Amino acid sequence: MDARVALYPNPNSSRCVRPRSRSFGRFAEGEPSMPYNVIDIGGGGDRAPRSPQAPRVLIYSHDTFGLGHIRRCRAIANSLVASYSHISVIIVSGSSMISSFQFGDGVDYVRVPGVEKQDDGGYAPHHLNLDLGDTLRLRADLIRQTVLSFDPDVVIVDKEPVGLRGELLSSLEILRRRGARIVLGLRDVLDEPSKVLEEWRHSGALDALGSVYDDIFVYGLESVYQPLQGLPDQHLFADKIRYTGYLKRAVPSPMPPTRHPKITKGPFILVTPGGGGDGMGLTDWVISAYESDPTIELPALIVFGPFMSREKRKDFAERIARIPKLESLGFEPRLELLMNRAHCVVAMGGYNTFCEILSFDKPALIVPRVRPRREQSIRAERADSLKLATMLHDPLQDGQSTRDPAIMAAALHALPKRMPPSQAFVPSLLDGLPAINRALADDLSMPIRGRALAQNSAAVS
Repeated sequence: MDARVALYPNPNSSRCVRPRSRSFGRFAEGEPSMPYNVIDIGGGGDRAPRSPQAPRVLIYSHDTFGLGHIRRCRAIANSLVASYSHISVIIVSGSSMISSFQFGDGVDYVRVPGVEKQDDGGYAPHHLNLDLGDTLRLRADLIRQTVLSFDPDVVIVDKEPVGLRGELLSSLEILRRRGARIVLGLRDVLDEPSKVLEEWRHSGALDALGSVYDDIFVYGLESVYQPLQGLPDQHLFADKIRYTGYLKRAVPSPMPPTRHPKITKGPFILVTPGGGGDGMGLTDWVISAYESDPTIELPALIVFGPFMSREKRKDFAERIARIPKLESLGFEPRLELLMNRAHCVVAMGGYNTFCEILSFDKPALIVPRVRPRREQSIRAERADSLKLATMLHDPLQDGQSTRDPAIMAAALHALPKRMPPSQAFVPSLLDGLPAINRALADDLSMPIRGRALAQNSAAVS
């Protein structure tokens, strides 16, 4: 067998012919499925030979709140270099936490100045003593320079079609002129359709769907939710939409020595409010349940998240210290380790946590927020209806004045007896990462960039 064919599949494929399909199929017959505890970053093997002519991927993540965007982009980047070890991937991100995460060989990142979302829905610089306009101009300049220097063959834009406040527009124009394949990557749920329409019409994102993007990858299933349903001019972009399935997560590698609380040596409930910036209500409700009902069978480990305020952490830690069945951690960048160990999970139901619940097949109680977006609530309702998880409404989110500890205690008593999500038997549920890899094979499988081959052919002719 030709070594080149064995190493790089599809050597004769053409990027120009890309069939549009509504969803991706499962693995081919006989292709191995991924076990729940599969390691997500290979280690110990030889690196692929470095080549300046190998394909390049740029992933944009605006990152204004929490950890969701960067964790999703990290999963995609690591999966791409695991399948195509010769490529290079750069993530452009505003996340202050990006250096806390592990990346595979071939992946690096460019950190642009952070912008954080305020409680009123507005934005402000995270660290710089600049106004928002100057910060956005600086971000746009850095992104554009990265595009010019790195010159990617494939660009994946996470969630925001024109970037934060349009910061990607000039870079997208450059990428179109250079012939890059431009992909919009969307989580399964954005918000209520009317809210998506209002935001995207105002930002110019609606126009970009039809005029800028070659593909729109939805990291979910059409049978679960259709995030772009209700937008006008569907004929301009509907045939670009590809439902990939959810992004399967794995235990990170290499496995460094990690000291976790003693509570994790036996069955326990993992309580994770994601980044923690808006998770105080869930954390308080769980602690109150254990305070009021010492008969809850399983102990719980609460991971506050890096964005929970220091004052709230201190208050919660003091209460937890008085309860034998509770322990806490501030932040665990390798949350997959704890998710894999846990018997069951209590969470708010952001996209990445939901993917981890599905990937590690854990019975889950989801207590979603409904403000400033209904994203988590919509996802939790659909998950509950499909028996993938159990949803519990937060009464304060619904306008009531108090949370009843007895209601949460009852839910925690019932949680360990719930069926794991695999028992819902939803086909193709976790095919997202291999589906993305297959979809980009025409652009990434060759050892030499497609544009370089075209230039060489033109020179010869």
